Amino acid sequence: MLGRARWLLVRVLVGASIVYGVIFIVLWTQLEKRFVFFPVAELLYTPNDVNLQYEDVRIQTSDSLELQGWFVPGEPEAASGPDSNVTWLWFHGNGGNIGHRIGELVLAHHRTGANIFIFDYRGYGESEGTASEQGTYLDSSAVIEYLASRPDVDSDRIVYLGHSLGAAVALELALTRPPLAMVLVSPFASVRDMANLTLPFPPAGWLVRSHYDSISRIRQIDVPILVLHGDQDETVPISQGRKLYEAANQPKRFQTLEGAAHNDTYEVAGEQYWGAIESFLAER
Repeated sequence: MLGRARWLLVRVLVGASIVYGVIFIVLWTQLEKRFVFFPVAELLYTPNDVNLQYEDVRIQTSDSLELQGWFVPGEPEAASGPDSNVTWLWFHGNGGNIGHRIGELVLAHHRTGANIFIFDYRGYGESEGTASEQGTYLDSSAVIEYLASRPDVDSDRIVYLGHSLGAAVALELALTRPPLAMVLVSPFASVRDMANLTLPFPPAGWLVRSHYDSISRIRQIDVPILVLHGDQDETVPISQGRKLYEAANQPKRFQTLEGAAHNDTYEVAGEQYWGAIESFLAER
């Protein structure tokens, strides 16, 4: 009788282990897809479609991949803001590619009059390779080296603009190549933090291989930081932006974008968005 009970216990434990293993693998896969990379290969739009002057740039990474980027030269005389003598290095979010940022690119060029460089991470658009956390770090390093080599770019006057996942990539780069200032739009504290918010039980955060631990990075950075976050953001709650902001060193500023969600900040917030950026950079 005792032997039969032990056998039943073993079967239950083995069955539970198999079920837990399957759940673990499924959750791991889904969390990776949901919180990390959503690349799109086809470029639906280019600056040509909006009559914007630009250079199509190809950059080699240290692990021999080719990245695509667009350099849009500045027009200081057309700028409405104070930042016309800087270059914006733009780190986009985890979905689509640079072709999906055309509308915002046009507005940013019009409002700032600055040089703008936007690029696709490996695996996005026409950039080679497969996206990964370490890969995005290698990509950003290659891009900053390229910008520093351009005679029309003042390497001491580069501003990082990172949206969502792009904010995490920008913060990592700032550890070794600090910019003039940073603008972080809809950022998160870490991917694990986001996973735990969605599936609030202990293993959830550990299922995600890509960590993007922005909160530990931001504590080590001593450049002016502006955090912009929509109060209707259901993808990355505004509490994540505030948490990251609280961990940042001075000088810093937080701007709540009223009525804005995750991907419509510059449209919905309008002057609140651009005004915060312009006044923040004017103080620099």
